[in-house]
Amino acid sequence: MRAAVVTFPGSNCDRDMAVALEEVSGIPAIRVWHGDAELPERLDFIALPGGFSYGDYLRCGSMAARSPIMRAVIAAAERGVPVLGVCNGFQVLTESGLLPGALMRNAQLTFTCRTVPLVVENNQSLFTSGYDAGQVIGLPVAHHDGNYFADSETLDRLEGEGRVAFRYGEEVNGSQRSIAGVLNEAGNVLGMMPHPERAIEAAHGNRDGRALFEAALKDLVGA
Repeated sequence: MRAAVVTFPGSNCDRDMAVALEEVSGIPAIRVWHGDAELPERLDFIALPGGFSYGDYLRCGSMAARSPIMRAVIAAAERGVPVLGVCNGFQVLTESGLLPGALMRNAQLTFTCRTVPLVVENNQSLFTSGYDAGQVIGLPVAHHDGNYFADSETLDRLEGEGRVAFRYGEEVNGSQRSIAGVLNEAGNVLGMMPHPERAIEAAHGNRDGRALFEAALKDLVGA
């Protein structure tokens, strides 16, 4: 199993993501720099971590989406390689066109940092099969621009196609229809605001994020 974590200037959750991947799989993650033109060969999983890439200049994730490495990430996703984008990584996925919509400023215009309830909307995806449909889990959020926005037609399509992975169980940031996680059409790309990598062991307060990594990596460990 070969998993990679991409680091952009301003990423601050890349180590957390790498630790989570190694904790679950037993295999160290490969660290990739944003300026690299190519990804390592034979990758099975790619993670875009949280943080403040490029200082959130212009729009959150907009400059990172145009980093040299993202051309390779987009190509890998189109080949079916699983890609997980968390928080700033979610913003990068929308800015790069791998996911629809955009992440806007929180409705209350403040930074939100706390554990929030998430409802598992779709448990049939690569990333969510370790949960029960309708299960409520708790994951931490830490964001200022986590308000998911898309036009009504796009929202209807996401819901109709089962591409809403998670919804907030309470008001968090004004996100449209309480959407907290979105899948691409093929189901191999997930963007989510809450941080599953910060909830993989008891010392974190709960282990609710661990099932996401276990589900996504279960067929890869040993490969």
